[in-house]
Amino acid sequence: MDPSELPVGRPGSPGAPGAGRHAALATPAASQAAPPPLTPEAVSQGAQAIAANVARVITGKQQAVQLAVTMFLAHGHVLIEDVPGVGKTMLAKALAASVGASVKRIQFTPDLLPSDVTGSPIFNQATRQFEFEAGPVFANIVIADEINRASPRTQSALLECMEEGQVTVEGTTYALPSPFHVVATQNPIDMEGTHALLEAQRDRFMARISLGYPDQEAEHVMVRARDLEEPIVAIRPVASLTAVYRMMDACRRIYVAEPVSRYAVALTRATRNSPALTLGASPRAAVHLLTAAKALAAVQGRGYAIPDDVQTLAVPVLAHRIMPVAPARGAEAITQAGAIIRDCMATVPVPIAAER
Repeated sequence: MDPSELPVGRPGSPGAPGAGRHAALATPAASQAAPPPLTPEAVSQGAQAIAANVARVITGKQQAVQLAVTMFLAHGHVLIEDVPGVGKTMLAKALAASVGASVKRIQFTPDLLPSDVTGSPIFNQATRQFEFEAGPVFANIVIADEINRASPRTQSALLECMEEGQVTVEGTTYALPSPFHVVATQNPIDMEGTHALLEAQRDRFMARISLGYPDQEAEHVMVRARDLEEPIVAIRPVASLTAVYRMMDACRRIYVAEPVSRYAVALTRATRNSPALTLGASPRAAVHLLTAAKALAAVQGRGYAIPDDVQTLAVPVLAHRIMPVAPARGAEAITQAGAIIRDCMATVPVPIAAER
């Protein structure tokens, strides 16, 4: 399938009360006959089109952009941890613009309340009744900027949203738009006045991405491109939300041989036995690792996952969930966690899985 043939759609809208995250993944045109599943080749073409579109804004970071697109198609939330000014927020905005999705940004601050995120009942003077006013979390892509600057209570407002794709306010449940994707950012250097993410919160992010500084040529291209206007203004959708649904569905259908799934579980369990860690990765991490590996296989045009997919994603998916015995501080913590995961990988035999 040519990516240019993927229909361009309108941004999603908030759902009605009742449905949860997985129920909301049903195709928007439920009354119509379901089209045949996309082939891995079609998913690859669509993913590359989205990544190329995002790369018009985020220059010199092809690997990070591809990882962000892969996590989006895997229906997984992303934590971008890096220094200010490297394009964390712009990456999320460009991704949303590339798929015609609605996007809202929440600037997390110490005085932010949970209701500022989820929404709250507002008294309507005309009807003399309380009506629910949706908060900024009601969008396809939610940018949680500097998430660690808010209190743990406010951070916890995202737990139900990220796990179940819904918000419960005063006993009433409201479904969030689907797809629902959280891209959170935090600065690993400036830790003054911040609250470290709760373990339960970190565990809900499928992957952690670090952009890093661009090389000299890429930085020069970026500076020149922003001389007259921001490139994000010129970004147009290259795929519709309907196409995204089909790509996500195709990723879930990727075949996984038993040795590959056992390998993902073994890698996760190896972190729990590491003497360098006081807390290893959770069973949810194993699920996320295999789900992400299936999405990566589809993005690469394969109908089956291989051990290389698991190895490629082990650090982004597992490193932010572990707790070292002697944790480093600042940006060194990211390097330390990655090194520990690679040490764990070295202890697990790599299977030879038959291709399907």
